[in-house]
Amino acid sequence: MTYVITEACIQAAMCASVCPVDCIYDAGDHFIINPEECIDCGLCNPECPVDAIYPDYQLPEEMENYKTKAAEFDYSGMEPAF
Repeated sequence: MTYVITEACIQAAMCASVCPVDCIYDAGDHFIINPEECIDCGLCNPECPVDAIYPDYQLPEEMENYKTKAAEFDYSGMEPAF
């Protein structure tokens, strides 16, 4: 399991500031969680002020594209969001 950030993200950065492994990146239009780095701790989820973060198994079907985007995103050469 990993966590997925969806379209409601307002990039408030509270989620990134609590991430113990710095796996949250700025994808331009919203933050994105690198599924290869996420340790599934869940600390980011309650920090999101707009409920844009879901465990991958609870991701609404119409938002599955955000899971795919996170898996296929090129994180090379990027620094975490916070």
